[in-house]
Amino acid sequence: MRPQVYLYHGDCLEVLKKIPDESVGLIFTSPPYADRRKNTYGGIHPDKYVEWFLPRAREFYRVLKKDGSFVLNIKERVVNGERHTYVIELILALKREGWLWIEEYVWHKKNCYPGKWPNRFRDAWERLLHFTKSKRFKMFQDAVKVPIGSWAEKRLSKLSKNDLIRFNSNTRSGFGKRVINWLGKDWVYPTNVLHLSTECSFKGHSAVFPVELPEWFIKLFTQEGDTVLDPFMGSGTTCVASYRLGRNCIGIDIVPEYVKLAEERLTKEANFNQLNLVKHGY
Repeated sequence: MRPQVYLYHGDCLEVLKKIPDESVGLIFTSPPYADRRKNTYGGIHPDKYVEWFLPRAREFYRVLKKDGSFVLNIKERVVNGERHTYVIELILALKREGWLWIEEYVWHKKNCYPGKWPNRFRDAWERLLHFTKSKRFKMFQDAVKVPIGSWAEKRLSKLSKNDLIRFNSNTRSGFGKRVINWLGKDWVYPTNVLHLSTECSFKGHSAVFPVELPEWFIKLFTQEGDTVLDPFMGSGTTCVASYRLGRNCIGIDIVPEYVKLAEERLTKEANFNQLNLVKHGY
């Protein structure tokens, strides 16, 4: 059965009121960062960002299933020569609202733009904050395994006696490893750092992330037939990733041109004649 795609034009704070309680398996989104994209989205001052975000987060909480996940792609910005704390403040505020902050993933942007600043280097990473409603949530770690790599052939060909046991660090840090656990494995679990290039080929939106980014989290936290929500969908990258993986998707954006752009991308993705699409509000 083909995935169902729902595209909405409007403020997600209002649109989400149409979405039933606990009907979404994954929320993956990258909202406008504080004071960024002013020409497109108006911008939110960093001092007001948490106040702006929380009412929307309450709707996210309501529509997310008890075993679902919320992944927030966000980054601090520089204000008056120093990093603003609005992301840290947002994490703490979400915890007070009942969200569990399970993990923090890092998107390493392999081809970040060059630049020169007097007191810092160029940004090459962004946060992906993983929140849930419960400590018992759906997670399919085998779906994102990676090849073990060429290092294993040489390293595992001759094991020492310490490799056969859990050998604790000589620094007495409490950390240890059991190298023999790697033996015979071709695929292993990844780290929490995703090495992906930024999207350079698609010019329809000013802040497009690569489709591989939502794909990775969709594989990790959902199964075919589940529903993925992107309440700040922009050009629809999360919806494209969801469609490719056989997940239903709800995309919302306040800019009508981007909603239409998302529809065009999805129509092309579905070869122009197979898209099971419902449109609202534009």
